[in-house]
Amino acid sequence: MFSLPESQDITILQGEYSLPLVVLSIVIACCASYTSLSLNQRMQQNHFFHKSFWLVLASVAMGLGIWSMHFIGMSAFMLPVQMTYDTFLTAASVLPAVFASYLAFSFSSRKKKGHLSAVTAGIIMGIGISAMHYIGMAAMEMEVEYAYKPLILLASVLIAVVVSYVALFIFSSLQKFMGTQWIKILTSVLMGLAITSMHYTGMSAVIFYTDKPLDGMHGMHKMDMPLLVTGVTAGIFILLAVSGLAGLLDRYVDHRLHHYDALTLLPNQRQFEQDLKNSKTAGSLAIIHIHDLEKWVSGYGYTFGDRVIKAVGDIIDERKLRTSKVYRIEGNRFAVYHGEEHEFEKLKACMESVLSQLKKPLMIDDYRVVIEMACAVSQCDTGDCEQLLANTMAVLQHSSIQYRHGVIEYDPAVHTYSFERQIVQDINRAIETKELFMVYQPKVQTGTGEVTGVEALLRWQHRVHGLISPGVFIPVLEENGKIFEVTDWVIETVFRQVSHWLDEGVEFKRVSINIPGPYVTSSRLLSVLHEGLRKYGIDSRLIELEITETSVIHDIENAITAVGRFREMGLSVALDDFGTGLSSLSYLRNIPISTIKIDKSFVDGVPLSEKDSALLRAITTLCSSLKLRVVIEGVETQEQIDFITGMIERPHIQGYYFSPPLQEGEFVEWLKERELVMKA
Repeated sequence: MFSLPESQDITILQGEYSLPLVVLSIVIACCASYTSLSLNQRMQQNHFFHKSFWLVLASVAMGLGIWSMHFIGMSAFMLPVQMTYDTFLTAASVLPAVFASYLAFSFSSRKKKGHLSAVTAGIIMGIGISAMHYIGMAAMEMEVEYAYKPLILLASVLIAVVVSYVALFIFSSLQKFMGTQWIKILTSVLMGLAITSMHYTGMSAVIFYTDKPLDGMHGMHKMDMPLLVTGVTAGIFILLAVSGLAGLLDRYVDHRLHHYDALTLLPNQRQFEQDLKNSKTAGSLAIIHIHDLEKWVSGYGYTFGDRVIKAVGDIIDERKLRTSKVYRIEGNRFAVYHGEEHEFEKLKACMESVLSQLKKPLMIDDYRVVIEMACAVSQCDTGDCEQLLANTMAVLQHSSIQYRHGVIEYDPAVHTYSFERQIVQDINRAIETKELFMVYQPKVQTGTGEVTGVEALLRWQHRVHGLISPGVFIPVLEENGKIFEVTDWVIETVFRQVSHWLDEGVEFKRVSINIPGPYVTSSRLLSVLHEGLRKYGIDSRLIELEITETSVIHDIENAITAVGRFREMGLSVALDDFGTGLSSLSYLRNIPISTIKIDKSFVDGVPLSEKDSALLRAITTLCSSLKLRVVIEGVETQEQIDFITGMIERPHIQGYYFSPPLQEGEFVEWLKERELVMKA
C-alpha cells in the first residue's frame, strides 16, 4: 500500500487533470458547504421542527457535497486505463462524510464555544473528509495498481483537519453574524477548500503503476458523468425541497402562534391591528366586552373561564355577517370588523342579534352561566381605521357604560368631547374644589396581624360623571400631559396627611405613593420629594414610592439610576404589579428596590388552582430569599388568607379581606378598631 514492487518491469503512469472539471469540483464543494451552513443556521433559531432535523439536513448536504466533489474530482483525473467503481464501497463512502459532518456541526453549535470545540470539530470533519476520500479510492476497480506516499497522505489528512478547523472556528465564533452574506460565503469557501485541498493533495499521494505492457491497455478513465450529475442534482434538489417546505411550514406555524388565539382559534390583537392598518376602505367596528369574567375564574377556575370565552367566541363567529371578521383582542374582549362601506346598520343589527343570544344562560360544565356584557360600535367614512378603534374604545371606557347586553353606538358629543376632553379640562378645577381626594388601604403582615403600612390611592368624585375609576381618568391624563402636576398634588397631599398623623400620634408605619412611569426618571420628581420632606419635616423612611414594572421597561437604565437616588434619600421603593411585565427577574437583580408587590392576577386562582398556588409560593420564596419585603395584593377570601398564612415566609397582605381603601377619617377609625381586636 505504501511501497512499490521491487520489480524492474513496472511502469509509472502519469495522469492529467481536466481544468473545467477541477473548477466544477471546487464549486460543488463550496456550494454544498454554503447549503449546509444555511441549514445549520436554521438550527440556531426557534422553529416548529426540532433542531436535530436541521442538523441532519445540514450533515446530509455536507456529506453529499464531499462525496460529489470527490467523484467529480476523480473524473477530472485522466488515466489511459479503463476504470469502474465497486457499487457497495461507492455508496458506503458517503457515510463517513455525513457522520463526520453531523458530529462536527454538533460540536461547533454548542452554546459554550471555544478553541477546544472548534479543534474537536475540525479533527472530526477532517477525518471524515479523508475517510470518504480513501474509501472512494478503494472503490476503484482498474487494470493498474497504486500505492500511497505516506508523508503526502498524512499531509492531506492534516490539511483537511486544519482547514476544517479554521472554517468551523469562524462558523462557531461568528455564528450570530451568519445572517451576513459575505461571512457565510467566506466560511463556505474555506470549507470547500478544506474538501478540495485534501482531495487533490491526497491524489498527489497516489502512484499508479503497472507491470503490463502499455500497448495492452486501452481506453481512458472516464466516469458516467450524466449519471453522476443526475444523482448529485437529484440529491441536492431533494434537500432544498425539504428545507423549503420545512421553512414554509415554520413560517405558517409561526404566523399561527403569533397572530391567532390558541383558545378560540380566532385572529388575535396583533392580527387585528395589522388588518386595520392595511385596510384602505371605510368600514365599521364592534367590540364586545365581557364584564367581570374574573369572578367566574376565581369561583370555578381558569379552565371554566376558558370555556366561557370559547362559548362566547363561537356564538359571535356563528352569527357574524358573512364578510365580517372576528378577533379575540383581549382576554375578555372580541372585535368584529366589517370592511364593507355603508353597512353599519347591518353590523349593528348583527351585534344586537348576538347579544340577544348571549342574554340566555350558557351551559358550561352543567352550570347555567349568565354573562354580563356590552357591545360598542362605530363607523368610519374616511378609511381612518385607527380612529375607528379609538372611537369604539372610547365607548367602553366611558363612565356611563353598563353591561346589560346593550349595543352602544359611538357618539362624538358624548364619548369624546363630554368625557375625555372634559376630563382634561376639569382636572385643575377638580384639584381646587377637592373633587380629587385620597383614600388609604392598609397592609397587614401575616402571622402577627400587625398593620405595616398603607397605600395612598387617588380618587375623583366628578360633579357630572360621579365617581370615575382611576383606570379611566389616569390614562387620559397621561396621554394629555397632565399626570405630572396631578402626581405633584398627590405627593403634597400625602406629605401633609403624614405630618398631620404624626402630630395626632396615629401609627401608620409607612405610606406608599404611586409614581407614574414617565415621572420616575424625571429630575422634577427629585425636587418635589426633597422640598416636600423638608417642608413638612418628615423622615424619609416613612415614605415608599411604588413604580410599576411595565412603566420602566423602555427606560431601564435611567430607571435604575433614579431608584438608586431615591434609596440614597432614605426612601423605600416598591416594584408594583410584579410578574406582569416582560423580564421580571432581571429587575430583582438590577434595580435597587426594597419591596415587591405581587399582582392580584397571581392571587385570584389561589388556592383552587394548583399552578397558581405553586407560582405564588415560588415567587414569595424567591423574593424573601433576596431580602425583599413582599406585599401580596388583591387578597379577598378566607381561603386565600389560609393559604398565604400557611407559607413559611410572612408576606404582607393588602386587599379587601382586611379593608377596602378608606378615607382619612375612616382609616383612623379602622386602626383604632384593629388595635382593640388585636388586644382582645
